[in-house]
Amino acid sequence: MRNRDQPLLNPTWEEMVERYPLISFSWYLSGRVNCVLEIGEEIVENLDLAFSGSAVDGERFGRAEMLMWFWTLGAYEVVRTMCQAEKCFTPELHAQLCSVKKDLARARMPAAKMEKPGKTIPVPSNRSPATWDPPAQDLLIGDPTSTMLSTRRLLRRFKDIVSSITPGDIVGRHEDSYNRDA
Repeated sequence: MRNRDQPLLNPTWEEMVERYPLISFSWYLSGRVNCVLEIGEEIVENLDLAFSGSAVDGERFGRAEMLMWFWTLGAYEVVRTMCQAEKCFTPELHAQLCSVKKDLARARMPAAKMEKPGKTIPVPSNRSPATWDPPAQDLLIGDPTSTMLSTRRLLRRFKDIVSSITPGDIVGRHEDSYNRDA
């Protein structure tokens, strides 16, 4: 497999699909996944810098937390779209996507809807949007009255799944998921 960082000059469709398999599902969604991955890299960079000194750099930590809010919304939406298009992916990939979607929902619901995941029960409004975990140099997100999620672990899990996708994992285009006869 070619290094994704090396530019391709006049690539064939097959070369593009080999490098970015998700384009065979959706060119648009593939681009959104790349955006989410870039935001994830910036979050990790900010967490690394926030915890690199003798005291937590609140500005860097705040930037990581703000970006994590956007990352959570974006990651959830691309994974939700892929889970809804079940017949476009191999069963193995679809199962992985649906599994990470559950964790993303646990982070998204308290952040976006200010509700407990799966319930129309509010999470406290006078709360911090995230919790620091200095020993792990991490940011914990989700429902503060329940088990919080590790930002680093969630970022890594999403990246591992989408980075592992091969052309063989995609068996249909996004539009095919709406065609009942396909």
